[in-house]
Amino acid sequence: MIEVTDLTIGYDDTVVLEHLDFKVADGDVFAILGGSGSGKSTLLRHLIGLEQPMGGTIRVRNAPPRPESGAPPYGVLFQSGALFGSMTLFDNVALPLRKWTELDRRAIDTIVRSKLRLVGLEGFEHHLPAEISGGMKKRAGIARALALDAPLLFLDEPSAGLDPVTSVELDQLIATLNHSLRMTTVIVTHELASIFTIANDCIMVDRGARGIIARGNPAALRDGSDDPRVRAFFNRRPHAA
Repeated sequence: MIEVTDLTIGYDDTVVLEHLDFKVADGDVFAILGGSGSGKSTLLRHLIGLEQPMGGTIRVRNAPPRPESGAPPYGVLFQSGALFGSMTLFDNVALPLRKWTELDRRAIDTIVRSKLRLVGLEGFEHHLPAEISGGMKKRAGIARALALDAPLLFLDEPSAGLDPVTSVELDQLIATLNHSLRMTTVIVTHELASIFTIANDCIMVDRGARGIIARGNPAALRDGSDDPRVRAFFNRRPHAA
């Protein structure tokens, strides 16, 4: 689904991560891991085309040659949910359908209601984002990301700011959607509970190393990595320990 080759990313003249090589297979829940400030979200912004790399290539299956030339082959849940506050949940989810399709109002109505039902928000179509909880905002963001039935979903820190119970419920939703819709999911997170619950493959990036320091199944890395930075992360210990 995604192939990254010799990728170098950063801002202005500052390199954040360099010489990244990895692939994301169809159907995987692939996690991008690392500590705060390690470059996880920066990498995500490059994968979805919001930033241009300093070097190397990113190939996403079925991506249009230019971002503005067609509907993207993926949906995105940004860290805050990124819902438009003046628009109802219905209109937030309908937005990509209105932009990228020529469907009539009845078809859009049917799709929007089905996506909200899929994430457990049936009956909240006419609520504004300010009128719902943080977990519901994340669910609404996922519904919008699913609106175009893209085969690839990007999630940026989906559990950020949520209480433990809501986080578990969101993890369960993500796992269910990945399985039932046969999607590929790329998730940026540092939440260990989420990682072990839903991810079957991952990379771990490190700002000091400016690159990938681990790759593989999260549980296998936790139990078998020889790198003290990786063991410290997965076992919630200070690196110095």
